[in-house]
Amino acid sequence: MVNRYSKRKLSVRQISVELGCSQNKVTYWLQRHDISKRSISEAIYTLSNPAGDPFEFRQPRSSQEWFILGLGLGLFWGEGNKVNKHSVRLGNSDPALIKAFINFLESAYKIDKKRLRFGLQVFSDVSPEAALDYWCKYLKIPRSQFFKTVVTKSTKEGTYKRKNIYGVLTVYFSNSKLRDIITAAIEELRLGKVPHLPS
Repeated sequence: MVNRYSKRKLSVRQISVELGCSQNKVTYWLQRHDISKRSISEAIYTLSNPAGDPFEFRQPRSSQEWFILGLGLGLFWGEGNKVNKHSVRLGNSDPALIKAFINFLESAYKIDKKRLRFGLQVFSDVSPEAALDYWCKYLKIPRSQFFKTVVTKSTKEGTYKRKNIYGVLTVYFSNSKLRDIITAAIEELRLGKVPHLPS
């Protein structure tokens, strides 16, 4: 029973069904072994990630890898969405910046690029198809990883056309745990501390 909860990460309900006993009995034996029940958020996370975390921190081994880690944290600090607590999100119109952030996720946290999702927003005087095609080719990402393109009505002329010729792209990695790890590291940097990195 303990192994089912601690190692296999089954919920109390799943264990009770598997063993054919009440949930109260499962809870009783967890308490007898001094095992604290997971919080609701932890339970939801475990249920959503039955194979474990979809990322793994890679300790930098070279000056280049340290640079990539620092750059990625800096990019998220400046351009990332810190309000959303359920995913790592960063949006920008600069293709090189987007590519650098994806490289950070792959290099520092071993994220499978196939798990990333992308949201594209363009102005109405920009071809959505042309913009989507550009990002797919530049990032080598299939269209299946993109949400539906959002088209915003253009209200004025200006330099935004040159800056946003291919729209604003947002990178999404849906994982609250990694989001918390990254924001915690940034908060330590903000306070002038050396960020705590996973071992």
